[in-house]
Amino acid sequence: MTATRSTSADFVTAFATGWPEHQPHIMVLALTTHRGVQDFAFNREQALLIAKTIKETAAKLEKPKTS
Repeated sequence: MTATRSTSADFVTAFATGWPEHQPHIMVLALTTHRGVQDFAFNREQALLIAKTIKETAAKLEKPKTS
């Protein structure tokens, strides 16, 4: 299955994470954009890899430009 990628990204306006009470083996990440809310489920290994990748990428981001 191939995904079609757009040339621009939706910006996340809110997010929430949680371990469902009746499914302790997954983490659900809910991302809100102007298009609505998308929920994603991850197992422990995926959640740790995502967290590591986000931390490493965030450290490389430029500081916001001030006007």
